[in-house]
Amino acid sequence: MLQQTRVAAVLEHYARFMQRFPTVEALASAREQSVLALWSGLGYYHRARRMHQAAKFIVRELRGEFPRTSDVWRELPGIGRYTAAAIASIAFAEPVAVVDGNVERVLQRLFGQAEGREFAWQQAESLLDHARPGDFNQAMMELGATVCTPRAPQCLVCPVHDWCSSRGSAAPKPQPARKHQQLHYALVRKGNSVLLVQRPAAATRMAGMWELPQTSAAKSAQQILAKFRHSITDTDYEVSVMPANEAAKSKLDSSARWFTRKQWQRLALTGLARKILHKLAIES
Repeated sequence: MLQQTRVAAVLEHYARFMQRFPTVEALASAREQSVLALWSGLGYYHRARRMHQAAKFIVRELRGEFPRTSDVWRELPGIGRYTAAAIASIAFAEPVAVVDGNVERVLQRLFGQAEGREFAWQQAESLLDHARPGDFNQAMMELGATVCTPRAPQCLVCPVHDWCSSRGSAAPKPQPARKHQQLHYALVRKGNSVLLVQRPAAATRMAGMWELPQTSAAKSAQQILAKFRHSITDTDYEVSVMPANEAAKSKLDSSARWFTRKQWQRLALTGLARKILHKLAIES
């Protein structure tokens, strides 16, 4: 959940997720739509799908036993070199170093070199405390996240200040310009239900997730029920929601279905759809 996502955005989702899936067996036996429903709002939904697949692998192939080494962890869906090393060192004390963006920055400043991620892995391994690898790795990650920050690093309170070659932030890397797009959605009501459509299973993004039907641009500002902003990775969206009647359903494909509030709250909604429905206070 924390991959490319802030801690503050994860905490509430994590608590709900662990309450619903307290064991790897519970997660493995769940429907994918149930997993995605609890993940809704965190984005990068491939993470949830791969974690679900990994849980099934652990239960079916490893008889419910978690791997204890980073090499075996990397055989699981969605587990890369960094995640495997972090789990194995912190949970099982395997003497293997981790390198994420924070650790790489610490090492580059400490040694005054920027020779790529692989070189950073070699440096991290050379420094690793084999007696307490989990504590060492967490300390390195925390150092980069809280002290040796990208901008305005707190060099005077840094515990490795005396050995640091850089002692200060490098020039910030230029960031690519953000994209801007407009999105228009139709809110179709029938009594206490709202009409939603499901993204195709083969969609490149958020496959199988539910959302409001998209519509053409508003012809009049008076038709707009709500207008707000929404951001995903490198794109900022200006979102407009307009009312539509039941006749609009005839123009949609067979994936369109009616849901009450109680039902859609358990659906695998896109984060934007959930935001829209909560913003408009769709009642049950």
